Amino acid sequence: MRSETAVPVLLYHSVRDDPPPWIAPFTVGPAEFGRQLDRVLASGRVPVDLERFTEALHGGRDLPRHSVLITFDDGYADFARYALPRLVERNLPATLYVTTDALWPTPRPALPPAAMLTWDGLRRIADAPGLTIGAHGCTHRELDTLPVELMHREITDSRERLEAELERPVTSFAYPFGYNNAAVREAVRHAGYRTAMAVRDAHSSREDDPWRISRLLVRADTDARRLDAWLAGAGTRVAPFRDGLPTLAWRAWRRTRARRRGHPDPWRGHRDPVAGRTR
Repeated sequence: MRSETAVPVLLYHSVRDDPPPWIAPFTVGPAEFGRQLDRVLASGRVPVDLERFTEALHGGRDLPRHSVLITFDDGYADFARYALPRLVERNLPATLYVTTDALWPTPRPALPPAAMLTWDGLRRIADAPGLTIGAHGCTHRELDTLPVELMHREITDSRERLEAELERPVTSFAYPFGYNNAAVREAVRHAGYRTAMAVRDAHSSREDDPWRISRLLVRADTDARRLDAWLAGAGTRVAPFRDGLPTLAWRAWRRTRARRRGHPDPWRGHRDPVAGRTR
């Protein structure tokens, strides 16, 4: 029964062969990405879009057995060039979560140097078959360490900008770095989002928290064996589950660090090895 209840929600970032070093650990080459999508199709999993998953999480019609979702964070230019065509040709739905201040032209870069989508480019792909656009904050900051007013602004302003640019509702949010707490989740609910994506490196399920959906982070070193295990519903916990002590300790440490440093650089120190298992 575990494989039937476990829902792998795959999280990608960049798809290219020559990524900047800072994003390379979270980048998959285009050819490998195509092979991974083929493994998804061969697994027997039923690809569902975010709307169908949202409906199930909120008590609507049930999901197909052995469902799978595909998501992307940040909004790199290679999504349009390499990822989206491979998704469309395989008829695979996906959700792209966009860091609004990172898109060109922007008055303040939100991420380290990398080729990002432009607003014109995002508008051109917004109607691609199976594609849903979600918000990922304005400046990719750790929301659970921010002052309350700034945290709310990141959540609401990113949505308002996307809705103004794309002229459509934006109903899903992804927490930058996957970091969130009860106050952040409540702010997301209050802002009107129907779902929000965390990371947690775990399977989701129909019983998952709609505002803390667990995802599986696909890294550069994610091999076929690991992907196949995820698709079989194995290899990780299945949400919902409580935060463990390492997660709580990591969150407390980051909040202490933020109070000491302020909030000048949203990417400073984000590669701490504990981060991958405490989002």
